[in-house]
Amino acid sequence: MASELFLVFGKSFLFVLAAILPILNPAATAPIFLGLTEGASAGTRALLARRIARNMFVLMTGSMLIGSFVLDLFGISLPIVRVGGGLIVASTAWRLLNANHASDDRRTELAGAFTTEHAHRQAFYPLTFPISCGPGSIAAAITVGVALHDQKLTLSLARMGGGVLALLVIAGLLFLALRYAQKLLKPLGDAGTVIFLRLSAFILLCLGVQIIWDGARELLLSLLLTSGIS
Repeated sequence: MASELFLVFGKSFLFVLAAILPILNPAATAPIFLGLTEGASAGTRALLARRIARNMFVLMTGSMLIGSFVLDLFGISLPIVRVGGGLIVASTAWRLLNANHASDDRRTELAGAFTTEHAHRQAFYPLTFPISCGPGSIAAAITVGVALHDQKLTLSLARMGGGVLALLVIAGLLFLALRYAQKLLKPLGDAGTVIFLRLSAFILLCLGVQIIWDGARELLLSLLLTSGIS
């Protein structure tokens, strides 16, 4: 029995890691994080990296364990979550695309304005949601959570335990990517970093539009099916 539980635990760990890590993609989040925290000191960014990783873990774990029950309670469907979240992602990306690159004097001014209290306010929105952990990630976590449930309580607990451990590993990878984002992009230089940030913002905008389209398409299909039946 113990060996079976361990095997189920390991399979669930690998399943959640393979399903969620490519969607969250901490490496792709790092340049967006730099763009939204321009002017912040290294200490403030380190604080933010810890808080974002912690918030992501709590949000994704909650979505995986009870997300489907919460949506059913309020009568909210996954397509609606995708449309609403996609709008937020697209608007944030548009703001990044139109942001002016700060000069040295402007960076000094921003550093003074980006206080610890400011960092605390931004830690969850928009840095955790929807930048680091968007509607697509939450929808995936809810779907994965449904797949991990089992009629046997022991097997269900083992599967959920493996999934939670996988999310903890992903949170650690996200922290490392954000904590050392500036060092990772340093070889590009100032001009290369600006280009990379703009490209990342454009990709984020495309992802937002894709999320909106996926949700809208599901809503249209359900409407057409309902109309056809009636």
